[in-house]
Amino acid sequence: METFNDIISSINGVLWGWPMIVLLLGTHIYLTIILKCPQRKIFKAIKLSITKDKGSSGDVSQFGALATALAATIGTGNIVGVGTAIALGGPGAVFWCWLTGVFGISTKYAEGLLAIKYRVKTSNGQMLGGPMYALERGLGWKWMGMLFALFCALASFGIGCTVQANAISTLTSEAYHVSNYIIGGIVCLLTAAVILGGVKSIARVCGALVPFMAIFYVVGCIYILIVNSAYLWPALKIIVESAFNPSAAGGGFVGGTFMIAARYGISRGLFSNESGMGSAPIVAAAAKTRNPVRQALVSSSGTFWDTVVICAMTGLVIVSSSLAHPDINFADGAILTKSAFSKIPYVGTPLLNIGQFTFAFSTILGWSYYGERAVEYLGGKRLNLPYRIIYIIAVFAGSVISLSFVWNMADCFNALMAIPNLLALLFLSKVLVKETNYYLWNNNLDKDMSETDL
Repeated sequence: METFNDIISSINGVLWGWPMIVLLLGTHIYLTIILKCPQRKIFKAIKLSITKDKGSSGDVSQFGALATALAATIGTGNIVGVGTAIALGGPGAVFWCWLTGVFGISTKYAEGLLAIKYRVKTSNGQMLGGPMYALERGLGWKWMGMLFALFCALASFGIGCTVQANAISTLTSEAYHVSNYIIGGIVCLLTAAVILGGVKSIARVCGALVPFMAIFYVVGCIYILIVNSAYLWPALKIIVESAFNPSAAGGGFVGGTFMIAARYGISRGLFSNESGMGSAPIVAAAAKTRNPVRQALVSSSGTFWDTVVICAMTGLVIVSSSLAHPDINFADGAILTKSAFSKIPYVGTPLLNIGQFTFAFSTILGWSYYGERAVEYLGGKRLNLPYRIIYIIAVFAGSVISLSFVWNMADCFNALMAIPNLLALLFLSKVLVKETNYYLWNNNLDKDMSETDL
């Protein structure tokens, strides 16, 4: 097993190396250019996300779809992952993480557009979509769609389930000395209570949980930044300067080169917001929306909240706290994050603990939907209930076992998901441009898709 784990680690080194980073970031920039920078419409996107699209067909509201996608996307990577990027790449990694999020808005927009464009309606009126349908119906590559669905289903048991359950049990066990088996049982029951109700139940819970956890975390970060106000401007200055000259950071921060800072910042940003991975469009396809571009805009706002706001604030908290307290431990990302937050009296540690718990649990819920839709694409609706049962069991297993091997497998499947999804985005770029020009730039956002011949 150890040898196999080493092999998977080596494969991950290739899959998540510079070629993948260049492919993902290159796609972000390419789509930003050909779609005429849909980032300009981010405030319109936010407004649409909280507006009901009455009379439109779909399973959940646009906000419900966005909340479910955010639930799956905003995870422990937004907290510990940012700390890891800073520990390995220096404070400049925060800048590259943020910049990746800005460009990633275009890719998330494009994914949402294709999800609605190529979704299908089942005999019972349910909407199904995602990269597998775009690959099959848009390009005629059903075999590639099957591969994507397989990788997605497998990834759901890794990054979406077991590793998140393990993060919850480890955190709670260390902080409150509760048995991992008890924690696992509680999380297992909570998960079952939600996902056995299907997408509407998941969307309803995520619609309540995501705003709470995001507002709670952001408000807490703002409070910490106020406490660290004397170090806020120096922190911003160091983040920008060390993005291009890591040695400018000084102090306890890591040195290195520009390439190291960029690599860890970009890879963490890509991993955090999942733009280009192909997961979020699976739930975007279930949204009630009158045309593809409206949901594309709503989907794009997810990357804005996830990376441009939450990851950036986490980075500012860690860097400013590190400047205020030079004795902070830089041993690894988890320790750095924990040390930085713990320096804030009363609220720092509870904020970190509650944030990690809610972020991890919401990810479990969101990814259960992704995995179920992937399994249904592979074998039909009869597999839905067995998948949910196995997923619930995996939540308990993840709470009580060591997961270094699972983490490596999850990283591998996430990268394998991204490749066919990026191919769909690139080969269907003409469709993306045509739809965007008609609905967005020609001011036809209020038109129903059935009114056009697109």
